Amino acid sequence: MGDKKDIKTLLKTYNQEHIVKFLENLDGTKKDILEKQIEKIDFDQLSELYENTKKEIEIKENKIEAIKYLDKDKLGYNEKNRYDKIGEEIIKNGKYAVVTMAGGQGTRLGHEGPKGTFKLDVYGKGKYIFEILTENLKEANKKYNTIIPWYIMTSKENHEATKEFLEKNNYFGYDKDNVILFMQSELPLLDLEGKLLMGKDMKIKEASDGNGGVFSSLRSSGALADMKERGIKWVFIGGVDNVLAKLADTTLIGVTIDQGLQLGSKSVVKANPHERVGVFCKMNGHPKVIEYSELPEKMAEEIDADGELKFGESNILCHLFSIEAVEKTSKEVLIYHTAVKKNSYINEKGKEIIPKEANTYKFEAFIFDAFDLFDNMAVLRVKREEEFAPVKNKEGADSPKTAKELYEKFWQKRKATV
Repeated sequence: MGDKKDIKTLLKTYNQEHIVKFLENLDGTKKDILEKQIEKIDFDQLSELYENTKKEIEIKENKIEAIKYLDKDKLGYNEKNRYDKIGEEIIKNGKYAVVTMAGGQGTRLGHEGPKGTFKLDVYGKGKYIFEILTENLKEANKKYNTIIPWYIMTSKENHEATKEFLEKNNYFGYDKDNVILFMQSELPLLDLEGKLLMGKDMKIKEASDGNGGVFSSLRSSGALADMKERGIKWVFIGGVDNVLAKLADTTLIGVTIDQGLQLGSKSVVKANPHERVGVFCKMNGHPKVIEYSELPEKMAEEIDADGELKFGESNILCHLFSIEAVEKTSKEVLIYHTAVKKNSYINEKGKEIIPKEANTYKFEAFIFDAFDLFDNMAVLRVKREEEFAPVKNKEGADSPKTAKELYEKFWQKRKATV
């Protein structure tokens, strides 16, 4: 593929001739980098994704049913104890790993840099999000006399900054041989005509392929092989921004194993029928997270025999997969969702264009699309105030202010009961 003529032919075949002009104006290293980038692009996949943007979304007749769940708070002492014992054995015997998806920047928080490097103003002096997660893992290590391998998924734009930050802070006292950074894969952006965009750095503009890319990224980076070498059997996958996430929950592990399933997830009950959150359900016989916009209003308001919402289990991005489930999913191509975003680019005259309106298609896979590959999953309902304090927006809901309040209240309560 290294042949220059081949690259030009390839670009012309897929109606990307405008990139040829950029190539002709470059020399040396910059030209080599751009050529290598072009060689790695799957143009067939990209063409298909672009064609899909023009298709009307077919509204299929989907059979949507409520999914069974267990309420952690309502488990009897003996039952909870039995689940916890199963989970403890897995963690104690070094069969458990944690994956934190940390590819995002803190832009929405008004923070320059990776989201994990954001300092939450707790107890006056503040703690970094990575620091909070590290404390969570260190506590589990102490309790179960082990060291849980911690895999952190970064992105191309924040990998170096994340690595530098963790090294500078000495991994907040975590054993660095058990902290493995791997990069999320990316897909090129396309303009509304299906053309590739050129960035100021003279590289084709790409963006992370959504949190569903975690499986293929684990495989391609060698992190999955590393897990298997370490004898890992169960993998927890969560987002970086939930400062109350329990990263080593023996109950979730125990429930999933006890039910003979390959995946488990945590939910919190919806605040009201119309809260704008994705909820767990069964669709066409498979587990699924259905977006609030896709759930018919009548269904959203349905009540079960216990007076609870039938579709009230909201997804908080706390998922548990068996290593076999991770492996299986890493070989599958999940469906891609299209988002229309605003992106600057360089035109053929070398001028930077900053658009006023959305001008780009971004393609993302979501982690919950993997659930469709399985017949069932365990769902464990937990208390929002104990396990869900996301740091997403600068102000209002899910902001540093709300996360700080939840975090401090939780620890105050916990210290009082110890």
